Amino acid sequence: MAIGVMKDAIEVKDGTISVKDKNAVRNMMDGLIYNAVFEPDEEKKKGLLTLVKEIAKACGAVPASIQELYEEMGRNYPGFTVPAMNIRGLTYDTARVVFRKALEMKVGAMIFEIARSEIGYTKQKPLEYATVVLAAAAREGYEGPVFIQGDHFQLVRKNYLSGPDLETNYVKGLIKEAIEAEFYNIDIDSSTLVDLDKPTVKEQQRPNFERTAELAGHVRQLQPQGVTVSIGGEIGEIGSKNSNPEELKAYLDGFKETFKGTKGLSKLSVQTGTSHGGVVLPDGSLAKVKIDFDTLRVLSDMARKEYGLSGCVQHGASTLPDEAFHMFPQTGTSEVHLATGFQNIVYDSKALPQEFRDEVYKFISTEYAKEKKENQTGEQFIYSTRKKGFGPIKKKWWDLPSGVKGPIMKELENKFGLLFSELKVGNTIDIVRKTVKPVPVKKEINSSLLGL
Repeated sequence: MAIGVMKDAIEVKDGTISVKDKNAVRNMMDGLIYNAVFEPDEEKKKGLLTLVKEIAKACGAVPASIQELYEEMGRNYPGFTVPAMNIRGLTYDTARVVFRKALEMKVGAMIFEIARSEIGYTKQKPLEYATVVLAAAAREGYEGPVFIQGDHFQLVRKNYLSGPDLETNYVKGLIKEAIEAEFYNIDIDSSTLVDLDKPTVKEQQRPNFERTAELAGHVRQLQPQGVTVSIGGEIGEIGSKNSNPEELKAYLDGFKETFKGTKGLSKLSVQTGTSHGGVVLPDGSLAKVKIDFDTLRVLSDMARKEYGLSGCVQHGASTLPDEAFHMFPQTGTSEVHLATGFQNIVYDSKALPQEFRDEVYKFISTEYAKEKKENQTGEQFIYSTRKKGFGPIKKKWWDLPSGVKGPIMKELENKFGLLFSELKVGNTIDIVRKTVKPVPVKKEINSSLLGL
């Protein structure tokens, strides 16, 4: 990047970045974010990512909490369901497509998220993920609140049972790292600790609501001044039995009794019949999912009317048929989590060269051979494991030529357009800007990294 060009576009004064020429910055962003993501020196990488993030914020893409919008949804459900999108690979290109479609459809109510497990296997730490998303927003000229979320910040059951303090402290460390990276939306998942052997529903849910309350208190201690992080809880681990009103009441009443802060949860994840990634059949095709929309309707209504939450959250929905998505706003669902469907579009696109797909699958088959279960077919193994094909060879994905990425991004753009339409989030930019007032949190930068 030519220093003269940077000086014409950006000014740094007293450690604060201001943008003199947004168009020039937009044109530089592809190179800036690429250099930051693939910088080999870890400390320099952190510095470059922070710089790029501050530049994006100066362009008007500001990390924000969705708390105030969800409080409004709790008072008066506005008839839309917020899509929360996990982007595992080609993150910059995909986020650009999301923002492009959002600008076209005037979408403000949308979330970019990454789960605890995904942070590991996609090689996207919170700082990198947040920066890539914000860089994409700046590149597309998207201004306003950008909601970035830690999804399934989960207490892993086997880890917790062998060392409760160690596992809890790990998640606390992850929360700290995420908030520092400006994730102002955190989903705490201790539903893994529910003990169905206990005699009452409240006792079954007790380890869940007690740990959620502890971790929520940790979030409140870390959140920057002026920011109220939106916190989600979860009552039923995705893939197990469907949730019911008794569990919701036991969990939320228990949380209320245990949590010492003033602002508690903004939403609640429930189980209604889906599974993460869908259920893959022996031939590699997906089984049809039967979702219990009546449960979603009843629990969302209860969460709003009795507890003031925005409603309930549906996980594992991206592999549902397109014609199912209109049901989420109809049932008052406040948020729906989408991940594997986007990954499937990328892997299954005719535009992805077969030799590259084969290279990725060979890498997966070699690197993760021990993860193959005895009863799995080769197709089932690849489908369930190919999410891990993005992180270790991330640079090869980023370096795919535009002739390959372009058609894939068009397919993704069509999917985002359908989802935004079916979830009724078009024209939500006004309600978001009315309810959410982002607080720019200044981060210390090293401007010498850009030669300024």
